[in-house]
Amino acid sequence: MFSSKFLVFIKNRIFLVNRVLLVILTISSASFPAFAGEGRGYIAAQTRLFWHDALYAGQEQQNISLAGWYEYFQDNEDGDQRIALSLFGRADNEDDERSHMDIRELYWWKGFNEFELYAGVRKIFWGVTESVHLVDVINQDDLLENLDGEEKLGQPMLQVLTQRDWGLVEFFVLPGFREKSYPGVAGRLRPGLPIVEEARYQSRRKDKHIDWAVRWSHYFSIWDMSLSHFSGTHRDPYFFPIVEENGFDNDSGVALQAYYPQVDQSGLALQATVDAWLLKMEAISLKERDVGRNSAAVLGFEYTWFTLAGSNGDLGLVVEYQWDDRRGLRESLSQNDLALGARWAFNDLDGSEVLALVNQDLEKDNRFFSVELSRRLTDNWKLELEARIFSQAENDTFEYQLRNDDYLQVELRRYF
Repeated sequence: MFSSKFLVFIKNRIFLVNRVLLVILTISSASFPAFAGEGRGYIAAQTRLFWHDALYAGQEQQNISLAGWYEYFQDNEDGDQRIALSLFGRADNEDDERSHMDIRELYWWKGFNEFELYAGVRKIFWGVTESVHLVDVINQDDLLENLDGEEKLGQPMLQVLTQRDWGLVEFFVLPGFREKSYPGVAGRLRPGLPIVEEARYQSRRKDKHIDWAVRWSHYFSIWDMSLSHFSGTHRDPYFFPIVEENGFDNDSGVALQAYYPQVDQSGLALQATVDAWLLKMEAISLKERDVGRNSAAVLGFEYTWFTLAGSNGDLGLVVEYQWDDRRGLRESLSQNDLALGARWAFNDLDGSEVLALVNQDLEKDNRFFSVELSRRLTDNWKLELEARIFSQAENDTFEYQLRNDDYLQVELRRYF
């Protein structure tokens, strides 16, 4: 059964990876006489194994997918200009929604005497904590790839930055909002009700609203600090039930519709390095139009025992507390939670590393486990394992809808 499904998948879904490779070859073969270019990428085979029966009709206990990623950049002879491209695509044999392709980055960079300019599609990361990234608001999460918010969609932007003795200042103009994508009815890791494609917006310009952001960052002795402000369409939507007389993809005729409000969010990120200690904090103040102001924070530490017990390995202990005062429709998954984790770095030639985290809700019984392992097999091959376990979930929470979606993910990558 495995092999026949895999052959059908290869036959019907490989077009996405072929498209990625076609663009790669086109870009790589282009002639830019004044630029010198470099490229790298990988092709990956992935499977997810769900060890509980599916809660919803049409879902399977295993899916198989192929993915391709490519990064290419060209610098001019003087080194003050760059053209960069990063593409990603995945083809999934079960969930049509998870078969997707994205331009992660496609931008032009120019360095001037007093400032630098980026124009195009980019990925920007803000934040210092491990379990939650509250201040990281520029890019939309790619939930089709992972639940942890680490994978991001490319964001169109105009970015200007300038470095001064008193810190780095960055300005962003962000045209073109990108909605979150969710698993389809055949996909796992989705809510019980289907999500309709058409979203609602608070802004009359909908996804054409032009957002903006500014950030200042600097370091003082042992401290790394940043202050940021974002104004525009909230990246995390709220969901409202809607009813359709002709029904949706279920018998109840009820589905969920995403609603994206307008927000102003100010953020603070701090990290202090004291010997083997990393002290971390992220905090935000969020003002939603016509609603009010809310606050959230995550703070904790990471302590590392280097060359533990005479070995080559380093063991890091992670402890973080998450707090968020949003409730009701706007309640987050980290409103009053404690995250505990351990990171083991083997410090071997293969770059082997294991990260394990447990997230415990302190108000409810919800508990979530995550384990990630990565290791290079050869210079060109890499193996990644990932396990997500919804150990416990109360029946009035979102996690309860995922209670049977514990899974083991295995991905084998071939770099080139």
